[in-house]
Formats: sequence, structure tokens, C-alpha cells
Amino acid sequence: MRIIAGAYKGRTLAGPDWPGLRPTSDKLRETLFNVLGPRVRGAHVLDAYAGTGAVGIEALSRGAAFVAFVDRDRRALALIAANLRRCGVSEGYAMMRATSGLRREPARRPFDLVLLDPPYGEANLADAVASAGEWLAPDGWLVLEHDWRRDAPEAVGTLVRTRTVRSGDSALAFYRRQPVQAQPDHP
Repeated sequence: MRIIAGAYKGRTLAGPDWPGLRPTSDKLRETLFNVLGPRVRGAHVLDAYAGTGAVGIEALSRGAAFVAFVDRDRRALALIAANLRRCGVSEGYAMMRATSGLRREPARRPFDLVLLDPPYGEANLADAVASAGEWLAPDGWLVLEHDWRRDAPEAVGTLVRTRTVRSGDSALAFYRRQPVQAQPDHP
């Protein structure tokens, strides 16, 4: 694995030395960031189910202002810390251990981009989108990486899937908040 573009372009990242962690491929990360384009610069990003941290580090490399790395596995958090050190990243990020779901603390700033990569086959995709959606800013984007053989939900609450991109065995589903329609006043 390597960083594709930006300030840390070409830096190699360590992979897991235990089974069960499936890092996002270089090709899929490149596709993701090509679609997101300039939305990354200056953004506050949540890298949920962060694994190796490759997606969040790529966001930092491309100019994200801040990335929160969230994973439930302590080994993954240690690997993310090692990969941040490998790239020379010393600020602009936080790491959090998820114990059950991703419930947002009301005082915390919402994220412009929520990048979500739950374990293939294990996660209920609608539940994953719903819980991560609580962290999303009103005009933000949520991206769900999933096995292309599983359909991502069309809509979850106010989040509506606007695009799906397939690459290899994976797909990226892009979500935005559906605009709330003003209700007319009735006497």
C-alpha cells in the first residue's frame, strides 16, 4: 500500500499482520479521491472502520484539515499510529476506539466527509450508514465502501445514495442528505 497523491505521495504503509483486516486497495482509494476531488481540501474527515488508516492518511495527504480515525480493534489503532509516523504526520488527526457503533457526541463538530468501510459480510449496511450519518455535516458527503455483490441501501433516514462506483470486488456508494421540504402552513 502506498499514498497515491499529495504531500505524502509515494510513502508506503504497513499492512496488518493478522487475519480479518481487508485494507482498501490503492486503486479503489484513487477512485474514491478522484470522485471527491476538491471536496477533500480543508475538510474535516471521519475515517470509520479505519483499519490501516490508508484512507484517512490519503485525505490528509490531499489537504484535509483534520481526520478522525475510528476503529474498534486496538491492533488497528496501533497500526494507524505506526503508519502516521511512517508518513511524518504529527498533527491534524485524532484516534478513537469504537466500542459499539458510532454514536456522535452532541458537542463534537460534524464531519464534511464520512468515509465508511465496515467489514465485508459482517455489517448491516443500513445500520452502518445510519450510525455514521449522525457524524455528517448537513452539506457533507458519506461514502460507504462495500462488497459489490451486496446492494447498498438507496436511502437511510435523510441520507440518499446519489452514486455508486464499482472497482474490482468493491463498490463505493456516495450519500448526501435529502433536502428537507418546507411544509406549507395550513389554517
